[in-house]
Amino acid sequence: MNLIMLGPPGAGKGTQSQRLEAMREFKQLSTGDMLRSEVASESDLGATLKETMDAGQLVSDKVMVAMISNRIDERDCEKGFILDGFPRTVAQAESLDTMLEDRHKKMDQIIQIVVDSEAMVERILGRISCKNCGAGYHEKFDLPKADGECDVCGPTEFVRRSDDNPETVRARLKAYEEQTALLLPYYRESGVLKKVNGMASADTVANEIDILLDAA
Repeated sequence: MNLIMLGPPGAGKGTQSQRLEAMREFKQLSTGDMLRSEVASESDLGATLKETMDAGQLVSDKVMVAMISNRIDERDCEKGFILDGFPRTVAQAESLDTMLEDRHKKMDQIIQIVVDSEAMVERILGRISCKNCGAGYHEKFDLPKADGECDVCGPTEFVRRSDDNPETVRARLKAYEEQTALLLPYYRESGVLKKVNGMASADTVANEIDILLDAA
């Protein structure tokens, strides 16, 4: 089964995708992680991507779809995959559908995690992560069990993303709302768009998603 997780920054797409990866063996494909991995590889494509992103420009749809196409052909995607962070526009969705059709594949479910924008600001601004292993926490809702120690790897420093500030967060939320204004009807018309309440607990959201997938 192939899925897309839709939702603004901080909605819990990554959390739910990771759970599905562990429980159902669907491979989580974060386009952000894919881009960063390509840049870190120092390949010719990586160098081009770095230049584009450092300039604050968007990576072309053609390049993004090509990266996804190559990735889903790998063996760990045989049981299905979850796209997190793509597509963001109708043009990207159309390109993705065309690529999948060429491979006799399709998107089986589009899961929209519906949240309150202002609540997302609080969620995002409180995010911290282990500097060593990257494990994520929240200053208000999900602190490590021991002060100054990561639950995964022990004593460490905690860091936050440089773009997790009020102005940038609100700009990202606004951009998401503008981009998905047309994307949601596109998937709604295809009959694969489903909604879950992202303001509920992570366990409740997970249960809602399981119900949708089991009914598909």
